Amino acid sequence: MKVHSMQASSLQPWVRALGVGVLAVAVAVVLPPMVGAGAPQSSFPHVPPEITRLPDSNQVNAINAKETASQAFEAANTERKKQIADDSAKLLKLATDLKTEVDKTNKDTLSINVIRKAEAIEKLAHDVKEKMKLTVGAS
Repeated sequence: MKVHSMQASSLQPWVRALGVGVLAVAVAVVLPPMVGAGAPQSSFPHVPPEITRLPDSNQVNAINAKETASQAFEAANTERKKQIADDSAKLLKLATDLKTEVDKTNKDTLSINVIRKAEAIEKLAHDVKEKMKLTVGAS
C-alpha cells in the first residue's frame, strides 16, 4: 500500500474552503477570551480617581473645622446632660423640703417660705425643661 502525500494544491476546492471556515470559527471562538485575558482582572470594583485622590489644603481645613465643631458640640451636650442631672437632684431636694414645710403648716395658712420654695421649684423645672430641649441625641 502506498501512502500518497497530499499537497494543498491537490486538495479539492471545497475541502480547502471547509478547512478555512473551520479555522475561522475556531479563531472567532478562541480569540475573544484571550484578548480579554491580557489584562489581569481585579476582584475590586473600579473606583474613579476623583474619589481616591487626597484632599487639598482647603478641604483639609474644612474637614478639621467640622471635626472641631462636632467635638465642641458633643462636649456641650455632655455638659448639659450633667447640668440636667444636677438640677434634677436639686429639684428632688427642693420638692422634699417643700413637702416637709407644707406638712408643718395647717390647712388655712401658707407661709412665705413655702411660696418661695414653690417658685424656686417652678423656675428650676423650667430651666431643666429648656436644657432638655437643647440636648441632641439624649439617651
